[in-house]
Amino acid sequence: AKTSKTFGKRKKEMMMKRNKRLFFFLLSIFFFVELSRGQKNRRTQVNIGVVTDVGTMHSDIEMLCINLSLADFYSSRPQFQTRLVPNIADSRNDVVGSCCRYLTSTLNIYIHNQNSSPNQCFLRFDIVIALKLIKNKQVIAILGPWTSMQAHFIIDIGQKSQVPIVSYSATSPFLTSLRSPYFFRATYEDSFQVNAIRSIIKLFGWREVVFVYVDNTFGEGIMPHLTDALQEINVRIPYRSVISLNATDHEISLELSTMMTMPTRVFIVHMSSALASRVFTKTKEIGLMKPGYVWIVTNGLADDLSSISVTGIEAMEGVLGVKTYIRKSKDLDNFRALWRKRFPGMELNVFGLWAYDTITALAMAIEEAGTKNMVFNNVDLGRNVSELEALGLSHYGPKLLQTLSRVQFRGLARDFHFVKGQLQPSVFEIINVIGTGERSIGFWTKENGLVKKLLQEPQSMGALSTWQDHLKHIIWPGEANSVPKGWEIPTNGKRLRIGVPKRSGYTDLVEVTRDPITNSQVVTGFCIKFFEAVTQEMPYDVSYDFFPFETSDGKPAGDHNDLVYQVYLGKYDAVVGDTTILANRSSYVDFTFPFTRSGVGLIVPVEDQVKRDSISFLKPLTWKLWMTSFFFFFLIGFTVWLLNIGLTRTFVDRLSTKSVQSSGLPSLPWFLLQLWFPGERVFSFGARVLVITWYFIVLVLTQSYTASLASLLTSRQLDPTITSMRSLLERGENVGYPRTSFIFGKLVESGFARSSLIPFDSAEECDKLLSKGSVKGGVSGAFLEIPYTRLFLGQYCKAYQMVEEPFSVDGFGFVFPIGSPLVADVSRAILKVAESPKGKELEVRWFKKKDETCPDPVTNPDPNPSTLSRQLGVDSFWVLFLLAFAMCIFTLGRFTFFFFKKSQMNNLWQEFNEPDGDSYINNVEICPCSSSRHMPENTSQETNQADDE
Repeated sequence: AKTSKTFGKRKKEMMMKRNKRLFFFLLSIFFFVELSRGQKNRRTQVNIGVVTDVGTMHSDIEMLCINLSLADFYSSRPQFQTRLVPNIADSRNDVVGSCCRYLTSTLNIYIHNQNSSPNQCFLRFDIVIALKLIKNKQVIAILGPWTSMQAHFIIDIGQKSQVPIVSYSATSPFLTSLRSPYFFRATYEDSFQVNAIRSIIKLFGWREVVFVYVDNTFGEGIMPHLTDALQEINVRIPYRSVISLNATDHEISLELSTMMTMPTRVFIVHMSSALASRVFTKTKEIGLMKPGYVWIVTNGLADDLSSISVTGIEAMEGVLGVKTYIRKSKDLDNFRALWRKRFPGMELNVFGLWAYDTITALAMAIEEAGTKNMVFNNVDLGRNVSELEALGLSHYGPKLLQTLSRVQFRGLARDFHFVKGQLQPSVFEIINVIGTGERSIGFWTKENGLVKKLLQEPQSMGALSTWQDHLKHIIWPGEANSVPKGWEIPTNGKRLRIGVPKRSGYTDLVEVTRDPITNSQVVTGFCIKFFEAVTQEMPYDVSYDFFPFETSDGKPAGDHNDLVYQVYLGKYDAVVGDTTILANRSSYVDFTFPFTRSGVGLIVPVEDQVKRDSISFLKPLTWKLWMTSFFFFFLIGFTVWLLNIGLTRTFVDRLSTKSVQSSGLPSLPWFLLQLWFPGERVFSFGARVLVITWYFIVLVLTQSYTASLASLLTSRQLDPTITSMRSLLERGENVGYPRTSFIFGKLVESGFARSSLIPFDSAEECDKLLSKGSVKGGVSGAFLEIPYTRLFLGQYCKAYQMVEEPFSVDGFGFVFPIGSPLVADVSRAILKVAESPKGKELEVRWFKKKDETCPDPVTNPDPNPSTLSRQLGVDSFWVLFLLAFAMCIFTLGRFTFFFFKKSQMNNLWQEFNEPDGDSYINNVEICPCSSSRHMPENTSQETNQADDE
């Protein structure tokens, strides 16, 4: 009872203070209304309703602006025949029992149509006051209410009674969905600012944001539009923080503590200034305003910063805001000066300017519509009808609806013109909260996006563009000057659970063992060490633990697809290992940049194509070249013999003591055999040219023959047994693939029968299968990814060769959930490691060749090139043979010509066997020594005769 008495006393005191403020407020209204009435007592007075929260700072400012607007409007237009008379109704936010009972009894039909229960607490006094304004005051239009929740109910009443509802503060997009032609929004809908917020997020490259909003129609209305806008630039919303309007400080602290454990550091706040002041005060206490955090507020809060307490605004230092842009003008400056002079204790805000322009627009529309038919049609009160049905319809409403839609003028806030029942913005101002005030850092426009100044040339967001090109200097939370990354691993958050594959082969990539001393699992390998190097390049610390994907008995728990799917299910936060980037996997997880070379290689055995036997010495030259060489041997020999036959007979007769040839004619075979010995002499000039040409041909042939024979007998000429995947398909050969690899699916899609696909786990097993061959139960080829290929050919390069890359893949990548901001940071770190000496060091260490004579298949894709031995043919020496043949024809032709000329066609055979009497050989003296011969010096005449021959 004592508690109830104390509560009643306190409530009574509060009511007295409120009534006192209301009294002075109504007194000021009365003053301005009377001022307007005194100008023309004969003018028609038009009642309009004003629904507001009387006694609040917002209401006081707006009502003063309304009365100032009416005074200014009619003082500048004394000829107007109408005078607006505001009728104020207090839309108190509390729900009283009497109101509920009133609504239950009088609005039964209305409640039934809304599918609502009369006992629910959302039934507000706003409906009652709207009904009373229309019924008792016969208002032809209603200004207000203040909040979107209140407007939701009053709009329906205005629609049913054809009374226009004009609100200058209800911004929720949900009100647009009511599609009421009698609702006018003399402010900006919340959804109009989402593009400005999206541009800020995109400019700084943040990949995740968290929404923090009040749990009511105002807070929820913008969320679908903001979500769609951010999803267009691939920004994730991992969490939504919904805070009740009546939440206690403890409840707010619990919600903020939950947000603190999350990695996301970018928050978008959409709530009233009263709740925001409490939230930001707790935010600073908990530690969410330290460097690294980003807070962005919508214009619902940015436009009302003046109403936030000093403690609250100090806690908001570093916050970015999207604010309604108010264009500077002389009229606005004069009005601000007048306001500061008359009301020094109150700060003018944008809602007061909207109220000023709204009442002006309504006055202009009513003046244009005239004063006829300002009545409501009567309803038969004899019937049992509700109070809502008893209102009837306004005859003046449709006409006022048309004139209000056409109103257009230049107001204090901006150019005033309704488009589809609401104002359309083109510019938003971007502010930065500093200390206890704000600073403009730029603007957003539909045409140019984010710019520092409105008259600035637009800057494209290209590769060389920075945020300083679009916005002025920003002070971030915690007085940080560097741009927050927007995402961090919280120190008090959980460690990343990273899954790794368990495999029995190719342990150079990933190997899971157990420490015999500590009995703990040890994970190592190229992929693991590369990931560790990547985390060291990250701009923040990343805590993680490796968890092998295995069963309780230590065997693999599935293939790579099963392991990747665990990330989608949430069992693992990431996967590190030899996981190939594939299109079907990327539909439910995100991959980083690849950290290995991509591709799938086909490995086949090679065999030596050279068959060495007893006639290998004939293989360097083709049979055509052999036959051509023998032909020219006899041709040139015959020509030389023919040219020297006379001279040779004389010389031989004198030289030979035994008269080997009694006829005096040396035989052709004997001459050919003795022609190539140094002791023999060729005396004809044409014969000498032929012999020199032949010597040159023989020299070239012997050198080429020697080189080709050496290459044939000493080098291995290895050829693959299979040249392509198509040949394997055509032959129906068995092929191998790594167990648990995606290659199995690729081979099936390519047309291989499942029965012909044989899996293997290690390089040794692959070698065993390839050695057997398909006939003996092995395989004719093996398909391996490039990293496996490097390891395999580094051990067995002398027996196998990679002949083709039939499948294109993107290499190995690290796996993360879709939308994880770690993907971008890890990808950048991968590039840093790959371009640094550390990356080369890891490759050299883990891809070390077991056979040092084997080249790297990446730098030398064909470690055992097949050097097809090309036999030397006539085509290689045809020019030389052509030259020799031409010389033979020339010399034979010359000899024949002079021979026939000398013999005159008489006794040719005798002339042919007759020794040349003019030859200098007749004067040669034979040396008595059989082993040496002396050629006496001839006279110049004899020499000339010999040359003529």
